[in-house]
Amino acid sequence: MSSSADVVDDGDHEQIVARVAAIDIGKRIGKVCTRLPHETKEGRRHTRVWDVPSTTAAIIELADHLACQGVERIVLEATSDYWRPFYYLLEARGLAVWLVNARDVKNVPGRPKTDKLDAVWLAKLAERGMLRPSFVPPPEIRRLRDLTRLRHDLTAERIRHKQRVEKILEDALIKLSTVLTDIFGVSGRAMLDALVAGERDPKKLAALARGPIKATRTELAAALTGQFTDHHAYLVETLLDQIDGLNRRIEDLTTRIDAAIAALPTPDHGDSPSAPMPPTASLGAAPLDGGTPPRADLLDRLDEIPGISRQTAQVIVAEIGTCMTQFPTSGHLVSWAKLSPLTIQSGATTRRGKTGKGNRYLRGALGEAAAAAAKTQTFLGARYRRLVKRRGKLKALVAVARSILIIVWQLPSDPTARFHDLGADYHTSRLNTDRRKRALLRELAGLGATEAEITAVFAGAA
Repeated sequence: MSSSADVVDDGDHEQIVARVAAIDIGKRIGKVCTRLPHETKEGRRHTRVWDVPSTTAAIIELADHLACQGVERIVLEATSDYWRPFYYLLEARGLAVWLVNARDVKNVPGRPKTDKLDAVWLAKLAERGMLRPSFVPPPEIRRLRDLTRLRHDLTAERIRHKQRVEKILEDALIKLSTVLTDIFGVSGRAMLDALVAGERDPKKLAALARGPIKATRTELAAALTGQFTDHHAYLVETLLDQIDGLNRRIEDLTTRIDAAIAALPTPDHGDSPSAPMPPTASLGAAPLDGGTPPRADLLDRLDEIPGISRQTAQVIVAEIGTCMTQFPTSGHLVSWAKLSPLTIQSGATTRRGKTGKGNRYLRGALGEAAAAAAKTQTFLGARYRRLVKRRGKLKALVAVARSILIIVWQLPSDPTARFHDLGADYHTSRLNTDRRKRALLRELAGLGATEAEITAVFAGAA
């Protein structure tokens, strides 16, 4: 055996969970499989498979049965949203329930594919400790998620309605979007309402402009000259009513989200893992001036991070919760969010794989935060500008989003931590100037510059 051989300790995978149950989830029924120690034959396992309807009464009866059997772990495969009744009711009964990714429980190719065999296979994987549970937040975070995700979906629907209005204006030869940044602002909305009410005079419509507008009244009148008919007015009025209704719903949801976050229980940090802070994470959770910062609301502390608005902070709290015990380190959270690329190694070749899809609501919020932070004169903005030169915009934004999530992990883990920016000159102030000068001189010499030209360049710069 080579002395360079790696020794892998797989003791964790050899542990046998004595009493397990697995459920292959369907819309109408769930195929339940239990594997328990045999009553008379030592070392043997007893397997039983049966159907359970996906109704509340049947699942509660199943929960009582599994509790009486002393089942230590119940494993469910995440199938659409059909897993929710089983998970919620079994969890409420006090049973240990794991939701696992369907990608991790695929059967061996070439074997028959039936619900019964899938349930047995899932139970065998569970009893050997070969599965990882997915993150399912507690009930109060799940309710908060419902609110923030509905607000996100309604906001997207509102954007689609606004795009439809602009399309109708183009059909009516009204070029309002070419002279107004936002046609649904104060000025644009006044003009749209007047068009719907029957006003067709471009000069009178242009006179409804309010506030500072780059376009002149003549330009506004030219853009408002078209063939807007009663047919267009009806379509625009219908869409404006939909937009107004969505605005009210979104405002109401925001109020409910604020109330839901204020009602969240304070997380118990006594059992939080005391993992060492990664080097990158230290940029976000450092006490101010070396002392102990005052306690503050979590949303306020998240809002201090460049690029994160209060609404983005609400989405982050709804998606990852307020207790980081499920993510022992920031690396676990980054990996769960699919913001760290896979490492693919074969032979002597090692390359980076894709990051994966991850939680689309969290990734969307972090993407917006990264794009906003990239424009700031902060550490995160400087990080983007350093990476974009050699990695491109998309990879640089993903890297900044990853840094933001590492900062975010620190704040709930330590209720006294506050964001402390390291500054845009963090890396440049730590450069070895002499070494950098020598590198630049070698680069100039490689381009064919003579010593006299180099001297002239430095003399001109001085």
